[in-house]
Amino acid sequence: MSRAGSLPDRLVLPRYGEASLADLLPSVLGALGVAREHDILGLPPSRRYCVLLLDGLGWNLLRAHAAQAPFLTSLAGRAITVGSPTTTATSLTSFGTGLPPGRHGVLGYTTRVPGGTGLLNALQWDPSVDPVAYQPHPTLFERAGRAGVAVTVVGRRRFRTSGLTTVGLRSPGFVGADSLGERVAAAAFGALDRPSLVYVYDGDLDYTGHKAGCSSAAWRYQLAMIDHFAEELHSALPPDTVLVVTADHGMVDVDSADRVDVDDVPAMRDGVALVGGEARFRHVYAEDGAGPDVLAAWRGVLGDRAVVRSRADAVTENWFGAVEGRVLDRIGDIVVSVNGSCAVEMRSVFPVEATLVGLHGALTEDEMLVPLLLAEG
Repeated sequence: MSRAGSLPDRLVLPRYGEASLADLLPSVLGALGVAREHDILGLPPSRRYCVLLLDGLGWNLLRAHAAQAPFLTSLAGRAITVGSPTTTATSLTSFGTGLPPGRHGVLGYTTRVPGGTGLLNALQWDPSVDPVAYQPHPTLFERAGRAGVAVTVVGRRRFRTSGLTTVGLRSPGFVGADSLGERVAAAAFGALDRPSLVYVYDGDLDYTGHKAGCSSAAWRYQLAMIDHFAEELHSALPPDTVLVVTADHGMVDVDSADRVDVDDVPAMRDGVALVGGEARFRHVYAEDGAGPDVLAAWRGVLGDRAVVRSRADAVTENWFGAVEGRVLDRIGDIVVSVNGSCAVEMRSVFPVEATLVGLHGALTEDEMLVPLLLAEG
């Protein structure tokens, strides 16, 4: 059983300020020559940058499927970490703000609504929660625009006014593009200016992995399509553009036999006011005074299948980076990162999770490490 101060093998803590997804855009701005921005990652100087983020493409998955991704695997690159938890809402906000989750406050797929008793779904959002009040720090796109960089953010049209876009990716230059061809054309046009920063997002690989699993034929075919898309994008950009390819998390497949349902285990519900997060990373909010008992109960049930920490211990171990006081109670009183092939479900609250094959959220190497690939023009 893993207790505070030790992590099982193949679990990885985020490398905030050294080699994490939150360090990528500040490094890009530094490479573009923007004053007071630091290129922590050592990127090549250029006046044009395009960042392609492929949702769900973990470093280990890419290396294991080189045959399906000849273009991507031909690029110079290395692994960096994302933040914790390893989930889209948290990672995209870290990417867009350059901040660890403990500062921007988007601490998972679902977390407790500030001052409330329900859950905020960070992908669907809640109109009663003001995104700018929830995450008030400026984004790197806003900072780039103020510094005179031409900014283009390319995403699906329905994302333009979403809560998550406003929270983590708000920019002076959003361009709606639903098809791959539209995205290539929008990126190529946005990169014509100097200096310029273009960001392109694609979520189809993640969607396929959730539905079919990342070990499926469907996932491999989708990777091949994404590889061709990345190559087309690179070819369409002005010749002196640096293309950076990265991701927001990896993924693992979890068999139905390896899943624990909180609804079926009374000991996991005693003293619990609310369960948030997602199946590979749970925020557990305890009733007043029940925190130590809930911590012991969840450790007892899950054993070596999970790292179970109190909020204080997870913060001390730097799971979330520096934590601002305004966001502290968004973290569960107990946080749970599963190991290996395991998931903690609660079908009465999260019925869709039971239908998903591929999952992410935990601190495993497969979920935490993502590629940082460079194609210089």
